[in-house]
Amino acid sequence: MTDAYAAARTLVLLRHSKAEQSEEGPDADRPLTTRGRADAESAGAWLAKHGLLPDVVLCSTARRTRETWHGVAMGMTGSPPEGGSAGPRPDVRYEADAYEAHPDDLLALVRRVDPAARTVLLIAHNPGISLLSALLDAGRAPEELRTTELAVHRSAGPWVELDRGRAQLTDRYAARS
Repeated sequence: MTDAYAAARTLVLLRHSKAEQSEEGPDADRPLTTRGRADAESAGAWLAKHGLLPDVVLCSTARRTRETWHGVAMGMTGSPPEGGSAGPRPDVRYEADAYEAHPDDLLALVRRVDPAARTVLLIAHNPGISLLSALLDAGRAPEELRTTELAVHRSAGPWVELDRGRAQLTDRYAARS
């Protein structure tokens, strides 16, 4: 008999934190605002508090997503008072394909994750990240993730089999309401 928990996978979807609005320069180069940096640390602290420390981080190459990951990592290590130990260092992969990606493109990135990984954090952009959340839990109405909002999905199967309607939404957290 196999242990059902041993096969369980957790996918945490995170829309990047609030970024500066700018008409100058490429969209991918926009930095986070002060609020965005604080919210990212808060999200990291929430992940640590709930034992959702990632084995693998898939992060868009845009500046705002990279800065979001940095803040989340700081929050997981205990910078905010409610933070905690981040545990072992996750495998962080910066994925150009996550920028302006459709949900199926994001799903393809997750399916390539090492089967040994139990928790994956995907940091990307709207509308793709919100649409992926809705696609994974087909039993609920689609809702747009706000900046620095986490959507926690659980699946019983391996990453390679992750598909539409196969990962129930079990928790959500927004750094600010």
